[in-house]
Amino acid sequence: MKYISLLGASGSIGTQTLDVIRSHPNEFQLAAMSVGKNIELARKIIEEFTPHLVSVASKEDCERLRHEFGNRVKIVYGEEGLIEVATYSKTDIVVNAVVGSVGLLPTLQAIEAEKTIALANKETLVTAGHIVMEAAQKRGVTILPVDSEHSAIFQCLQGEKEKNIEKIILTASGGSFRDRKREELQHVTVEEALRHPNWAMGAKITIDSATMMNKGLEVIEAHWLFHLPYEQIDVLLHKESIIHSMVQFHDSSVIAQLGTPDMRVPIQYALTYPDRFELLGAKKLDLAEIGTLHFQKVDFARYRCLEFAYEAGKIGGSLPTVLNAANEEAVSAFLNGQISFLTIEELIEQALERHHVVKQPTLDEIREIDEETRQYIKSLLI
Repeated sequence: MKYISLLGASGSIGTQTLDVIRSHPNEFQLAAMSVGKNIELARKIIEEFTPHLVSVASKEDCERLRHEFGNRVKIVYGEEGLIEVATYSKTDIVVNAVVGSVGLLPTLQAIEAEKTIALANKETLVTAGHIVMEAAQKRGVTILPVDSEHSAIFQCLQGEKEKNIEKIILTASGGSFRDRKREELQHVTVEEALRHPNWAMGAKITIDSATMMNKGLEVIEAHWLFHLPYEQIDVLLHKESIIHSMVQFHDSSVIAQLGTPDMRVPIQYALTYPDRFELLGAKKLDLAEIGTLHFQKVDFARYRCLEFAYEAGKIGGSLPTVLNAANEEAVSAFLNGQISFLTIEELIEQALERHHVVKQPTLDEIREIDEETRQYIKSLLI
């Protein structure tokens, strides 16, 4: 039996993680979780899975749930609550499925507590990859990727030697507007942007997919996870989302991981690694049924956010923190109807250009730069 702490239980990755736990009750148990503001769903999860510890965003919701479940479940809240869930004593694996830089500190605290990390929170490595990976190495903590692309690379590298890697290739669906020209994007709506052609995801990550910032953050994350320079990390457009990523080796061989678009696959692999369990209810891949797979190069002029991410990653230091914070605020403004779709890129570019890079930022400096960047973007919206 593996005991799971789940950060972000009410999100897309979180609910699919619960589905995996539900499918294997003799293998996994939900020991602790955080749910943010979705208290109605929190009640349902508590009733079904009876976790020992639950964290919510606000004190008011915490007190409400304490009144309802206080005799059965410990209820906490805020950032301290997230950390308590991430470091819960009975936990074997922490699944970090929260969205945004809020996932950084709980990850670092879980590493200090020597918990295995199943990481779906890109921002943790984007904003502080040097700190996170150094801490994990020091504590001997395993970080298992949950993103479908990084899980694919991780699976392709099993039994392989790092020195033999020529490059890794992250595939990208192209998002909601992949078939539109750049000049057609000026007046697209939030509703249109949220219609991803292949995946069912949360609002923020769906918009990131449409701008290709999601892939840019994955490039930075791959740099830290697989210890590769950016020159050895490529992105390839692949509309079907069947090949989740590939590794090319020096001998010209290419190993790819394929499967139907189902996030439960990488989630379950992270929880069962190095074993594999049957994925109940999964659609099996039938290549004959699919018939044809399509690929094309990425145009940086079309997807400027991907170019920003490569530039920020190569410069390094505090610049990826600025990239991430500016993007989070810009995407939020778009979802709230404050700006147009293409303005997301413009705001990010302004934040990157004004920033004076700190080469080896401390955790306190990262948090300060993150907040300062957010305030700057908000000032541009007034």
